[in-house]
Amino acid sequence: MPPSGSVNFDEMLDEGGAIRPAYADFCNWFNQQDPSWLKRQNVEAERFFRRTGITFNVYGEAAGEERLIPFDMIPRIITAGEWRQLSKGIEQRVRALNAFLHDLYHRREIIRAGKFPSRLIERNSAYLPEMVGFTPPGGIYTHIVGIDLIRTGPGEFMVLEDNARTPSGVSYMLENRETMMAMFPELFTQVRVRPVSDYPRRLARSLAACTPRRASDRPVVAVLTPGIYNSAYFEHAFLADQMGAELVEGSDLRVVDGRIAMRTTCGYEPIDVLYRRVDDEFLDPMTFNPNSMLGVPGIMDVYRAGGITIANAPGTGISDDKAIYSFMPEIVEFYTGEKPILQNVPTWRCAEKDSLAYVLDNLADLVIKEVHGSGGYGMLIGPTATKAEIATFAKKLRARPDNFIAQPTLALSTVPIFTKAGLAPRHVDLRPFVLMSPEGIDITPGGLTRVALKKGSLVVNSSQGGGTKDSWVLED
Repeated sequence: MPPSGSVNFDEMLDEGGAIRPAYADFCNWFNQQDPSWLKRQNVEAERFFRRTGITFNVYGEAAGEERLIPFDMIPRIITAGEWRQLSKGIEQRVRALNAFLHDLYHRREIIRAGKFPSRLIERNSAYLPEMVGFTPPGGIYTHIVGIDLIRTGPGEFMVLEDNARTPSGVSYMLENRETMMAMFPELFTQVRVRPVSDYPRRLARSLAACTPRRASDRPVVAVLTPGIYNSAYFEHAFLADQMGAELVEGSDLRVVDGRIAMRTTCGYEPIDVLYRRVDDEFLDPMTFNPNSMLGVPGIMDVYRAGGITIANAPGTGISDDKAIYSFMPEIVEFYTGEKPILQNVPTWRCAEKDSLAYVLDNLADLVIKEVHGSGGYGMLIGPTATKAEIATFAKKLRARPDNFIAQPTLALSTVPIFTKAGLAPRHVDLRPFVLMSPEGIDITPGGLTRVALKKGSLVVNSSQGGGTKDSWVLED
């Protein structure tokens, strides 16, 4: 086992180098294995991923170029007690997000109460005037949510960001588990781990519970993809197949008798729930971007007339805004009447004069993010940046301070990865996946653990060289 010299919280080893309870059974198994066999299995895991086709595209690179998602075979393990506490905080946050979205598109009580500034939605492209006064079927905006968490100590989890627009990564969570079970079946007889393989069935059931007023007797669910060149196309196809739903593109759909219908060999069949993986801007060329070839002309009119459910609801992406994220403690308390169980990472809003002055004086020590950024792009990680990069970012901040937030460089927890030299600690985050319907909130036990494979790196995004791990939540 690796040494315990890291200054970060090590999830496997305590300060004295002893194995923490969560990893006890796994380490007993691991230490009994032949090291050469483990190395062969590590190579086999990569071959398994290649055979399965678990890849992603990176925008800005050669068209059609695909990369393998790096996979590490050492699981990230969470105890049952830790997961119960996490689940309470995740559920509280998702309920607050859904209530916040409804309020923003209706009475704006939180703005009237002076708890949230109206400037954050004025001229914000993620806020859709077309949704004002309209309530989605069942009152659900956030059908599928990914909450990005980091760990800083024993029982200390914080929310890094919210993903309610079109959260991705769940297919990798499922394939990570399938890979582990294929390579180490005997391990799962020795360590009791909560299953995740039923997620597609739970997703289908949750979506079917969100039917619109003009629904079929047996709800028809389809997945709308932008097509094969989208970075997450593998996931779109995977989920449609696993749910038993149709995978459709905009060209497969049209408005028929006030419903959205998909082309089949027997003609056009109405759809009740569309799980869309197309951004708002491209969803309806008659309402949003007139040049879009990815959406369905007229779908917003059908939606507002009660002819279809769109998941997630258009306009939900406003809650992914990182400036709005900084108000989440106030948002949670306003809509739940409770203090947040999960805390935010401390955040400076650069649009505020005093905060901007502080950030500019401390750029070398902070992480700067675009409020609409994602995928690890558009960031400055001060401690690892050059003087030239810092100077360039300072100019960006002065030119458009409202486009950025700043956060401290946190001591992210580490978990071991398998290397040629043995186990070594690397930084991780966690994205649990949450389903919401009128029937309730369903949180999959675990989620997607993303790992920074480079020593010392804090960037876990696959597009920036990160990998993934199987996430284990232990049974009681």
